[in-house]
Amino acid sequence: MAVIAGVDLAWQGNRNPTAIAVGNVADGAIAVTGVFENLHGFDAVASALDSIDSLHGVAIDGPLIIRNQSGQRPCERGVAVAYGARKASCHACNLTLFPASNGVLLGDHLHAAGFGHVAAPGQKWQLECYPHPALIEIFQLPERLFYKKGQVADKRQGQARLARLLLSLAQSERMTLIIGPLFLPYLDPQRIQSLRGAGLKHNEDVLDAIVCLYIAALYQAGNSERVFGCTEQGYIYVPQGAC
Repeated sequence: MAVIAGVDLAWQGNRNPTAIAVGNVADGAIAVTGVFENLHGFDAVASALDSIDSLHGVAIDGPLIIRNQSGQRPCERGVAVAYGARKASCHACNLTLFPASNGVLLGDHLHAAGFGHVAAPGQKWQLECYPHPALIEIFQLPERLFYKKGQVADKRQGQARLARLLLSLAQSERMTLIIGPLFLPYLDPQRIQSLRGAGLKHNEDVLDAIVCLYIAALYQAGNSERVFGCTEQGYIYVPQGAC
C-alpha cells in the first residue's frame, strides 16, 4: 500500500483556493481517505502535504518547472498537438506570466523533501498532471469535459457529469476508485445542483483533486503513460488507455 495525493493547485498568489485529495493505493484500487479544501497560498498547501503521514507520491495540476521567459513550455505545445483538436490545450506558463508560481515553489519544496520528478519505482515522487487530457484518456471522451466555465447551470451540469464518471470507476478493472460515505457528498448530483458561488467553486476544486489522485494512482501502479516535455524545461504526465 502507498499513500498518495492529488492536488488541484491555485498557481498564483493567495486569492484562489487549492484542494487536495489523499488516498491509499494497493492491489489495483485507490481509496480516498482525506480531503483538504479551501487552502490559500503556498504555505497552506505545503503544510497540508507535510502533515500527511508516509506520503509517497503527489500528482499536481499546476506548473512545477518553468524555465522559459515567454511563450509556452515545450510540454504545453506537445499537449496542444496531441489534444488540441479535442479542445484540451494548455494555458501558457512562463516566467513573465508567473514569476513566483506556487507550482514552482511547491515543486521545489517537495524536491527538497525527497520527492523526485517522475522518480524511479520505490522512490518518493511528484509529477505535473493535467486533468483535461487525462479525463479524455481515462473515459475515452471525444473532447474535453466542460465543467469549469459558463453559466452557473452549465457548471453544475458539468460537475454532475464528472461526478457520475468518477463514480463509474468503482467498477473499473484497471484501477478501482473507492469513495467512502464521508466524501460522497462532493459527488452527489443533487447537492451539486444546490451549489453556487464559492461553494460551487470549492466543489469543483475537490473533484479536480480526486481526478489528480486517480492519475497519481495510475502512475503509482505503473500503468501506460505519455510524458510530454522533460524535467529540465517542464513536463506533463498523461495516463493512456481507458479505465
